[in-house]
Amino acid sequence: MPEAKVIRPWGAYRSLLLADKHQVKELFVEPGRRLSLQSHEHRSEHWVVVQGPALITVGEQEKLFDSGEHIFIPCKTRHRLANPGQKQIKIIEIQLGSYLGEDDITRYADDYQRDT
Repeated sequence: MPEAKVIRPWGAYRSLLLADKHQVKELFVEPGRRLSLQSHEHRSEHWVVVQGPALITVGEQEKLFDSGEHIFIPCKTRHRLANPGQKQIKIIEIQLGSYLGEDDITRYADDYQRDT
């Protein structure tokens, strides 16, 4: 059974599955909002756009992704998810790695002044 939504300044997420070395989350990003530019030391991520469009940055590449499109984010790579549209977007995030905790985030830029 999915856990309750966790509210964030950019929207919310819900963990759908948590196992030893992988986790599946559903991300909801509100119009005009974006996650921090960040990286993870211990996990890679795969994002599938369920409801877009989503503006996704991976490394130096920035691209608009529509529903049904996906991208792989390697461990230690800077990345960001943004909603440039007028409607909420939904992403399925698959995390793979030796540690999946929320504290495995290094923030390089954050619209909400959260600690790095």
